Amino acid sequence: MFIKINSSWQNLLSDEFEKDYFKELITAVDEEYKNHICFPSKELIFSAFNQFDFENLKVVIIGQDPYHGEGEANGLCFSVNDSIKIPPSLINIFKEINSDLGTIFLPTSGNLERWAKQGILLLNAGLTVRKDIPNSHKHLKWNVFTDAVIKKISEENENVVFLLWGNFAIQKEKLIDVSKHKILKSGHPSPMSANQGKWFGNKHFSQTNDYLSSIGKKQIDW
Repeated sequence: MFIKINSSWQNLLSDEFEKDYFKELITAVDEEYKNHICFPSKELIFSAFNQFDFENLKVVIIGQDPYHGEGEANGLCFSVNDSIKIPPSLINIFKEINSDLGTIFLPTSGNLERWAKQGILLLNAGLTVRKDIPNSHKHLKWNVFTDAVIKKISEENENVVFLLWGNFAIQKEKLIDVSKHKILKSGHPSPMSANQGKWFGNKHFSQTNDYLSSIGKKQIDW
């Protein structure tokens, strides 16, 4: 597989790409795509890294694995392609944005590329999945790679906002130097978690923008 990735991220991650585990991972991913229908399409696997330069990184949002339905995944966590029905978790994210920021925001698309282009890394822990089988590539070593990405961001950057939604994402806090970065944690935006009162009211979107303003960075247009 030819890895097409933004040059600034290539420089940051080049040593990871040379490690044996990563070469084995890419070989295994190639085999999966040859023998099964997998998502996202190959050219979008590293899409999260191709929306902006590393030095412009402001926010990291961590998801688990791509949407597994036909035509849904576009390489960005919580995001789907333009023509796809907005998933329930993303609907709850948009609801919290409205409540938090006092806006009336009625998006017709769940494509979050506009977030990514503002410096938000929408990173799934696993970057690929088989059609209709959630978490089906958990046995691959994507988590080794994406954990390394989080560590390198922590080490090589500062004042990044990490939005950790749900227990899976919160477990990644151990990879982050909390003295250098801003961490906001809450329940997951999925209906089950949100309906238990663990999501709504977290005010992560206003808190992110307040923090970015405090360090002289442009706020996110959510």
